[in-house]
Amino acid sequence: MALIVHKYGGTSMGSPERIRCVAKRVAKWARTGHQMVVVPSAMSGETNRLLALAKELAPARATEAYHRELDMLAATGEQASSALLAIALQAEGLGSVSYAGWQLPIRTDSSYTKARIESIDDQRVRADLAHGKVVIVTGFQGIDDEGNITTLGRGGSDTSAVAVAAAMKAHECLIYTDVDGVYTTDPRVVPQARRLQTVSFEEMLEMASLGSKVLQIRSVEFAGKYRVRLRVLSSFTPWDMDIDEEARSGTLITFEEDEKMEQAVVSGIAFNRDEAKLSVLGVPDKPGIAYLILGAVADANIDVDMIIQNLSKDGKTDFSFTVHRNDYARAIDLIKEKVLPVLGAHEVVGDTNICKVSIVGIGMRSHVGVASKMFRVLSEESINIQMISTSEIKTSVVIDEKYMELAVRSLHQAFGLDQEAA
Repeated sequence: MALIVHKYGGTSMGSPERIRCVAKRVAKWARTGHQMVVVPSAMSGETNRLLALAKELAPARATEAYHRELDMLAATGEQASSALLAIALQAEGLGSVSYAGWQLPIRTDSSYTKARIESIDDQRVRADLAHGKVVIVTGFQGIDDEGNITTLGRGGSDTSAVAVAAAMKAHECLIYTDVDGVYTTDPRVVPQARRLQTVSFEEMLEMASLGSKVLQIRSVEFAGKYRVRLRVLSSFTPWDMDIDEEARSGTLITFEEDEKMEQAVVSGIAFNRDEAKLSVLGVPDKPGIAYLILGAVADANIDVDMIIQNLSKDGKTDFSFTVHRNDYARAIDLIKEKVLPVLGAHEVVGDTNICKVSIVGIGMRSHVGVASKMFRVLSEESINIQMISTSEIKTSVVIDEKYMELAVRSLHQAFGLDQEAA
């Protein structure tokens, strides 16, 4: 039998009844002889509730000290759900024990609210597994070198689960969610979207980075780095379904590009509403300008996505880039205060009514004309493209947010994603 990691999302842990169902499912796996490590999220809505309380009491200006306390507060949600799951497992007659991230410990850096895992000490977990216990580890959190509790950012429980699976060389990491796998696109936007039986790690990495909410991108990065087998499946199937059937359900994220995968030129359409665009106008066209602008943004720990620099005219150019919408206000203030005075640029303008739509597929490597087909489809729908970004297996465009659903539906149909592969 194998060492298996289960991860359960907030909706799966949303009530005592759902926690009881999770316990019964985990117990089923444990009774077949598997060693079980479980990483639960906080109960649905709990993290939002806690952060809303903090917002009511927050100081006028957010400081590092404030973000430290946010992590201290937010980490309690996972601690509560982990203890409740351990209790439910004990009611099922199984030995179980829960640990907070700092108790193992899960070591992270000190970037409060979006820390990165550096190492995991699995000694206590292995000792408990050897004694036949199910071990529950809080997701989303760890501890830095100063002994401060840190959190990994939204969706961080996925990252915790994959990191634990990597550290312990687990046979497989099963991510239980409120959807039954990875789809060609969001079924709420395109009802004809299909569930993929398998998807390559590279495709999943692109889809996660481009806005697919099924898995958090850092969890996919971890899986790729440490070759962790990942499976995304539903926690709302009956807990007593046949274990062999359950082990084959959902979508397997694989590292092998089989022949069936090669047949699909495009595997999925990803989109992201959480983008905002900033344009620095009248920038002197000389070496080092991109660094001056983006270096200041990076120093503020703001992630930049797409970048475009226009053709120079009269020694001046316009420089545009996108950031997460949550970072927009901070980024535009930073440009005004620290960058414009140094550059002597005219002004910075912004747009929060944009979105990013992307086509993804490893088959794009060996097929020409895929990007031009995407552009043609959008043109036929009179959708203007503001920015373009490409890589070996994806093409992304920034468009007006009001056209997002039309773009996704049109592209999904144009690339035949509503049809089963031959």
